[in-house]
Amino acid sequence: MSIELAAEKSAWKALEPYAQLVMWLMPHSDAVRVFDSQGWLRWSNRSTTGPDLSAAVQSLQGEAREGTAIAGRLLELPGAAAPTYIWWLRDDQGRFLATVAISVREAAAAEDTAFARADALVHPAMECLRRELAARAALLNLHHSLSARDRDVAMLLEVADRSLQEAGEASADELKVLLQNASAHFGSVLATLIVPDRNIAMMRPGAAGDAPDAALVSRLHHQLLQLMQSRREPLAINRIVSRGEVIPFRILCSPVRHSSGRVIGLLALFRDLGSGEFADRDAAMLELVARKAAASIEATYDGLTGLLTRPVLERRARAAIAEPAEPRGWSMLHVDCDALHRINEQHGMPAGDDVLARVGEFLRRRLPPDGLAARIGGDRFALLLPMKHDEASGMAEVLRRGVEQLGIVHGGARLGVTVTVGVAQLEQGPDPLAQAFALAEAACRAGKERGRNRVEVDRYADMNIIRRVTDITSAEDFREAVAAGRLRLEAQPLRAAAPAAEGPVQFEVLLRMIDGRGEPVGPDRFLATLRRYRLLPMLDRWVVEEALARLAPASAVLARRSATVSINVSGQSLCDDGFADFLSQAIAASGVPAAALRFEFAEGDAVAHVARAEQLMRRLRRLGCGIALDDFGTGLSSLAYLSSLPVTQLKIDGSFVRDVLVDARAESMVRAVAQ
Repeated sequence: MSIELAAEKSAWKALEPYAQLVMWLMPHSDAVRVFDSQGWLRWSNRSTTGPDLSAAVQSLQGEAREGTAIAGRLLELPGAAAPTYIWWLRDDQGRFLATVAISVREAAAAEDTAFARADALVHPAMECLRRELAARAALLNLHHSLSARDRDVAMLLEVADRSLQEAGEASADELKVLLQNASAHFGSVLATLIVPDRNIAMMRPGAAGDAPDAALVSRLHHQLLQLMQSRREPLAINRIVSRGEVIPFRILCSPVRHSSGRVIGLLALFRDLGSGEFADRDAAMLELVARKAAASIEATYDGLTGLLTRPVLERRARAAIAEPAEPRGWSMLHVDCDALHRINEQHGMPAGDDVLARVGEFLRRRLPPDGLAARIGGDRFALLLPMKHDEASGMAEVLRRGVEQLGIVHGGARLGVTVTVGVAQLEQGPDPLAQAFALAEAACRAGKERGRNRVEVDRYADMNIIRRVTDITSAEDFREAVAAGRLRLEAQPLRAAAPAAEGPVQFEVLLRMIDGRGEPVGPDRFLATLRRYRLLPMLDRWVVEEALARLAPASAVLARRSATVSINVSGQSLCDDGFADFLSQAIAASGVPAAALRFEFAEGDAVAHVARAEQLMRRLRRLGCGIALDDFGTGLSSLAYLSSLPVTQLKIDGSFVRDVLVDARAESMVRAVAQ
């Protein structure tokens, strides 16, 4: 879709609040419809519009354009029991914007139906709507005036995407390609991208002219970043005098914004003074490129720690280990913060966020060349190191000691922070990366069981063999159980501690597998294996299909009794590109009311894949489904993310609730989360 078309469509969306305001100001109103300046219906709060109204609006277009002093008029449509009022909205320069038609219910015999009375009632709403449409029309005019340059920018961004596809997503660096194309497109001698809290400092020279001196660029970047943080808008600077000297370059710069609107960095282009000046239109174009860069950064880096996200780590790791004739070995480190939930309980979740940010920064700064680091869960990190087992173990010990000595202070209190590290070497196999992830995580768990704050190395071959054989057996058992129909769903009722006289009936779907002896086996016996072999998406799809099939015959009862059924979704399904479409199609085909369904996500999974989680959750909310966040508060410090997730229910972890009646600290923690 073109920029112009997208902007034009957006101008006629989100008018529901104005319709609600109109109906509040004029209680006897029945329908609100908005027509564009050509007389075409663009928005209505009713699904149908009679031909008489559309024809009347079309016939009055000439009067609407010429009668700039006329606010509107009363219409008596043939066969209508009540009048219709129309308003003609214009911008501050008198240009015709739109026609608003308000139909009312049949009026009482003595009621005043004059247009002046109706205009007096809804004038505030019409003024708000007029200003909204005028602002959007001005924006649309800007888009039209920049259409040629916008196409250039679209081509620029398309070139960047195509370059990535040609180079291969796993090995290409989108930001570098984008920066290089921007430099070439704008004819600059240097393009730079600076995002301090993501540790990003990129410079790409252009094809023409000499690049500025590095010291000069460094000094200017500091000043430009401060300027962008204060102005918060793109800027063309064609003459700069610094410390009495004229800087021999023109500069075009744009802020790089976080999704929250906060300025996190700077995108700047440098031209020789002998080249043409940067224009305001160039600044508008560069802002689009900055938005593209910001989107790439958010998809690539964790917002709290500045480390990579797990999907990006996996893509880059697979590309790195696939390099031909690579003589060095690779090792995986699984780093887990110890007892972070205690810090959350004693000092609040912002303190936990501070700890994770400091630990993430420490890991990033200690990362060796060609190493990769990611935040893979709430308080868990993964590092891929270009070194063999013994060297990686030594590096893990250095990291463990370094975290222990960080000396993090929050609110005047010194926080004792330690980590447990699991180490595993990548070995030959069908999927060495997934295997190393699993083995490093298992080693880390073993270190936790042995007392925490230690490095645990997965070096015991006999234990590895036993574990792998057990995993393979469990995975085969699961596949056989699916094929033989030995998976079973049970519904567990959820009851309030102090039940009200009436309220919705709630259930949670539980999974059981029947073993070869006919005995039920709980998910704790096989979920770890399915997670390790990435079989959870297959399980999630089976559970959704089976649950909907079981619920379909009771759809009417579910709707009538306001019942709700919770279904769990794994973090691996969040990374399944087809899962959202599968869910939407399965719900629609089943006939089960969406309001009767609540999909449950573990807090750690939602935080680890927050962008995908938000996208899927919002899609489910649009369908009418509820969203639950499970295991909330288990040391994952996700309050920073919670505002972006459309959650309808929080399930506070049992470690907080269990002692709430006898432990004042647990009680205050639960109360704080509830508030």
